[in-house]
Amino acid sequence: MSKQTSLGRRLRLGMVGGGQGAFIGAVHRIAARLDDRYELVAGALSSKPDVAAASAAGLFIDRDRSYASFEDMAKQEAAREDGIDVCAIVTPNHLHFPAAMAMLDAGIHVICDKPLCMTVDEAEKIAAKVKETGLLFALTHNYTAYPMVREARQMVADGKLGNIRLVQVEYPQGWMATKVEDTDNKQANWRADPAKAGMGGALGDIGTHAHNLANFVSGMTPSEICADVDAIVEGRKLDDNVQILMRYENGARGMLWASQVAIGHENGLRLRIYGDKGGLEWAQEHPNHMHFRPLDGRPELLTRGGASIGAEGLHGVRVPPGHPEGYLEGFSNLYTDFADQLVAHLTNGKADAAAMLVPGVKEGLEGMKFVEAVVRSGRDGAVWVKM
Repeated sequence: MSKQTSLGRRLRLGMVGGGQGAFIGAVHRIAARLDDRYELVAGALSSKPDVAAASAAGLFIDRDRSYASFEDMAKQEAAREDGIDVCAIVTPNHLHFPAAMAMLDAGIHVICDKPLCMTVDEAEKIAAKVKETGLLFALTHNYTAYPMVREARQMVADGKLGNIRLVQVEYPQGWMATKVEDTDNKQANWRADPAKAGMGGALGDIGTHAHNLANFVSGMTPSEICADVDAIVEGRKLDDNVQILMRYENGARGMLWASQVAIGHENGLRLRIYGDKGGLEWAQEHPNHMHFRPLDGRPELLTRGGASIGAEGLHGVRVPPGHPEGYLEGFSNLYTDFADQLVAHLTNGKADAAAMLVPGVKEGLEGMKFVEAVVRSGRDGAVWVKM
């Protein structure tokens, strides 16, 4: 891992959301601390003042830097000499846009959980604000930071698969196979609510991950899609299963399946890419291995350690071969790479090229255009829609 430390201190981190009972906030905090590059010093951790205060106290945030709203945090932190350098936004989707805009307007860099926001219009406004301010913006599509995923990307770029013909990506889960949003399941409650999740259910939650992963590794984005969008569980307001055909400008074809009603699946993100010289396959639940099948050679099982992979993959490796790495380390790779970028920005330096693969507003805008196109295709009867 790259360890640029020329700033002479940890980066000061704020957080919006992620209070008591929130899953993803804790993940972001672990990721920020794993390489000791950040210090959490401020937060607007909940829309409920008592929960916000209790959450801040539990994380040893000073009382005067626990805020009742992200607007207050942006304004007051921007005015402090020791104010936050960057803010992590880990709320339900409907708050991504206003929180991001508040931070950017205050001159604060942003790390935002995916998807970027609720609509293409919001995404375009965030992109315009980032361009206007010159601030840095990271979007935590964490699977792009797995060592074997970055190795796969480099293999495609190096032409080891030849001209890409087929892209197959799937992301099945089974945890919403019943109407769990009608229980006290906090994670399901907001994901099934269009006012908080946006226009896509499984599509926005995990379909955007699958889409981003396929784009990241293949180096291509679909030019047209045709989607079957379903809410299989009776009474559910948003989709829980999507099946999508994809066409690419170079003539390649693809398929994407995202489901949260596939009973028996836990987190089955899987990518297969085939060219005219070979194919590769990677599965998130076995993240330290990748299958490579060349046209005129023996199939290979590549591993995360040693001579199996090149510099792109090794950049994200933390522990010796045979010691599994995965979800938390992938998140931390993004945080550490972004720290390198941010330190370079603050010191007028230049981050190493290996740290520049962190997804940002470009990928966020691509994701929202994808969601909108899929919803439109499904609504109109599974017709082909140009991206």
